[in-house]
Amino acid sequence: MSRQNTQEKKLRIKRKVRKLVSGTATRPRMSVFKSNTSMYVQLIDDTTATTLVSAHDMKAGKKLTKMEGAVAAGKEAAKLALAQGIKAVVFDRNGFKYAGRVKALADAAREAGLTF
Repeated sequence: MSRQNTQEKKLRIKRKVRKLVSGTATRPRMSVFKSNTSMYVQLIDDTTATTLVSAHDMKAGKKLTKMEGAVAAGKEAAKLALAQGIKAVVFDRNGFKYAGRVKALADAAREAGLTF
């Protein structure tokens, strides 16, 4: 499979997931992005197209493994969301498989108090 076909396949999966998931002000969309080295989380209100909360796994002065970073990003996002009064979210895995770091991030957010 060529690189172009792989990218098209990933984009097709992402669009398919995105059709089903939408966030509001009371229940925002929790969008996850996973790079080779980092994890990023945003809570997005799709009705006004604004980001309410954002978090990432890059902690100043701490060297974390990828899995520890995913857990830290999930806990940080949940903490910031609860501070703004957001208790429920819609999980958007952004085309990534719900396994490994994505699942660890989701589980950490649930343990910190968010409901999906």
